[in-house]
Amino acid sequence: MIKKLIFAVACMLSVAGLNAAADEGGLRRELTPDQKLRMAAALIQGYYVEDVDAQKMTDEAIIAMLKTLDPHSSYSDPDETKELTQPLEGKFSGIGIQFNAATDTVYVIQTVAGGPSEKVGIRPGDRIIQADDSIIAGRKLPNSAILKILRGEKGSKVNLKVKRGGSPDLIDFVVVRDDIPIYSVDASYMANDSTGYIRVSRFAEDTGSEVAKAIEKLRAKGMTNLLLDLQDNGGGYLGAAVDMASQFLAKGDTVVYTQGLHSQPTYFTLDRDGRSRDLKVVVLVNQYSASASEILSGALQDNDRGLIVGRRTFGKGLVQRPFPFPDGSMIRLTTARYYTPSGRSIQKHYEKGQSEEYMLDMLNRYNSGELWSADSIHVDEALKVETLRNHRPVYGGGGIMPDVFVPVDTTFFSAYYRDLNAKGVINQFCLNYVDANRSTLLKSYPDEDAFAARFEITPEMEQQLISLGEHDGVTFDAAQWERSRQYALAIIKGLLARDLYEDSSVFRFINPLLPEYREALLLINDPERYSSLLKGTE
Repeated sequence: MIKKLIFAVACMLSVAGLNAAADEGGLRRELTPDQKLRMAAALIQGYYVEDVDAQKMTDEAIIAMLKTLDPHSSYSDPDETKELTQPLEGKFSGIGIQFNAATDTVYVIQTVAGGPSEKVGIRPGDRIIQADDSIIAGRKLPNSAILKILRGEKGSKVNLKVKRGGSPDLIDFVVVRDDIPIYSVDASYMANDSTGYIRVSRFAEDTGSEVAKAIEKLRAKGMTNLLLDLQDNGGGYLGAAVDMASQFLAKGDTVVYTQGLHSQPTYFTLDRDGRSRDLKVVVLVNQYSASASEILSGALQDNDRGLIVGRRTFGKGLVQRPFPFPDGSMIRLTTARYYTPSGRSIQKHYEKGQSEEYMLDMLNRYNSGELWSADSIHVDEALKVETLRNHRPVYGGGGIMPDVFVPVDTTFFSAYYRDLNAKGVINQFCLNYVDANRSTLLKSYPDEDAFAARFEITPEMEQQLISLGEHDGVTFDAAQWERSRQYALAIIKGLLARDLYEDSSVFRFINPLLPEYREALLLINDPERYSSLLKGTE
């Protein structure tokens, strides 16, 4: 009580002092922003009718301030900061499994090679029932809750109870958590005898080295052309984008430069030739390719080093600098803009404090027809510049315009397929099939190549999928199934291969059905067209 009284008096004196300063000589005086904020906090804490959570109030004040700026300046509390930074740091501490929380069961799809779970004998197909005192099975937990249970400090132990096959008995495992790498390369394979394919999902600390290793492996298989897939890649570290670009560009080439009100222009220019300058490159992008993806795409396009296939990219060209607080929270404040080597701003238009309108951009693209027709894309002739070597016209104003536009493909879509997917029927079917036939499948198809060449989804399997859907409330529609069948069967074959072999398998089976991939593959294997587009003569 005495402490509260003393605090209230202090607040009153503080406010009185500020008022006196403002009224001195009968004139009102402006307060500095920090004075006004401190005064408001003192008033609330000293006079508000109820107790106040000062920490929450401070957090909300910071968030409100940042909302008056651009759409990408943000505040994160300590837990949110950890979740944000972990995927880009390239590792976390856990038990080393990839799982699927199908229905109410945590099903182990794969174990990380050499990871903690593999070392103690946990296998794909196992079901985790309990972790320490936490029951997992039967609770329909979200993935975030399961991850919180399974992850932990390096060196800590977790006691798992695991069900294997049809045995009624549970197996006890003691797993010592360790650092688990997070990979940026989702897939890497040969699309044909001369063309390699690499899909990159994020730009993290080790992305450049991962891509370099993938390139060397594909070179050993005869790769001279590269499809670099950045679709749906929301970006990450600037340094990772520069590192990747440096593998394809020449000494003296600029990758990107940044400039802000409080900073001089900073140019990222290469001091040596890249090791992959001999490869022909086509980059696949779409409307969700952002930030570092746009930096890399813009660098290759402006330096006339490769061609871009797909749709206009997201348009995030604002540089966020992290400012951490001692309590683990962090402000990510926009401090500069990204510019491509030709001087284009990557950032699309926004109004300060109007983040809701900014977030509607994708809907606006949909409504305007931009996702289906290149003619619907507005370009500002005042923002037209030229590429640095071949002097092709390119445009600023937000995002990277592809050299070859590919519309969104909806021909495979049906409400029936949507419901099968949304209700987890396809995923559950694949898990059930692999669980029941794993040893037979691996004996018949010892590797992914054999599986790709010889495995066929039978009519009986299709009927099992349809029946499982009916059981889960998805009414069969023959016409809609026929429309989606080819795509659905490719998805199923890819998911079966993923469960049997490795994550990247799924892309190998799905990609040939996707128009962006088919267009990129045709383009890079047509030397005359590739050359004419790169020279701007087509």
